[in-house]
Amino acid sequence: MATNKIALVTGGSRGLGKNMALSLAKKGINVVLTYHSKADEAQAVVKEIEALGAKAAALQLNTGEVKTFDAFFETLKATLKETFGTDHFDFLINNAGIGIGASFAETTEEDFDMLMNIHVKGVFFLTQKALPILNDGGRIVNLSSGLARFSMTGYAAYASMKGAIEVLTRYMAKELGARGIAVNVIAPGAIETDFGGGVVRDNAHVNQHVAGVTALGRVGLPDDIGGVVAFLCTEDAKWINAQRIEVSGGMNL
Repeated sequence: MATNKIALVTGGSRGLGKNMALSLAKKGINVVLTYHSKADEAQAVVKEIEALGAKAAALQLNTGEVKTFDAFFETLKATLKETFGTDHFDFLINNAGIGIGASFAETTEEDFDMLMNIHVKGVFFLTQKALPILNDGGRIVNLSSGLARFSMTGYAAYASMKGAIEVLTRYMAKELGARGIAVNVIAPGAIETDFGGGVVRDNAHVNQHVAGVTALGRVGLPDDIGGVVAFLCTEDAKWINAQRIEVSGGMNL
C-alpha cells in the first residue's frame, strides 16, 4: 500500500482539507499540509496521518499572500529533504479557502480582494511556483463549488472566483499535459464544516433546505469529499483530465 508519493494539501489542518489529507494517507500517500494560523491543529493532523502509516509535515502558509510564496517554497524544499528524503512532490491540492457571504449590492472591495487573492491569485501563482518541483506525471486538484453551477443569494463574489478556477483548471490541463500532469477540479456541494462560520452545519433552517434540494436527501459531510480527491491522485484516475467533478449528492438538479 505504501508509496513514495507526496501530496501538498493547502488548508489541510481542518474541515475538508483535513479529510483530504487523511484520505490520501489511507492510500499510502505522504502529505505536507499547510495551515494559516493554528499550528496545534495542524500538528494533530500530522500525528493522525503518521498513525495511518504515512509520513507527514505541516507548514505555515497564507495562500492569499503571493509575496510569501518564494520563502514558503524554500521551506518546503528543506522539509521535503529532511522528512521525505526527496526534492520533489507529486500531487498539489489547492484546497485552502474562506467563505464570505454578502449580497452583490453589499460586497465590499476589501472582501472582494481577499476572496480574489486567496481563491484565484493565490491558486494561480502557488501552482506556477510549484511547477519546478512537481514531478512529471503528477496531479493537480483545484477546488470549486456547486455555487459556480447554481446560484444562491449572497455568494456573487465567492462563486465568481470559483468560476474562474474552473476555467483556469482547463488551461492548466492544456499547458501541463506535455509533462503528463493531469489537472481536475472538484466542486463540493454544501458541507457541514466550520466554513463560512459553520452556517450549513449550525443553522437548522439552512441544513434542512440543503437536504431538501439534494437528491440523496442530506447535507454533505467532509468524509464525502476527501476520498474523491484521493481517488484523483491514484492510477485508477489516470485518464481523467480537465474535468469538473461535482461532489454534492445531487444538489439542485
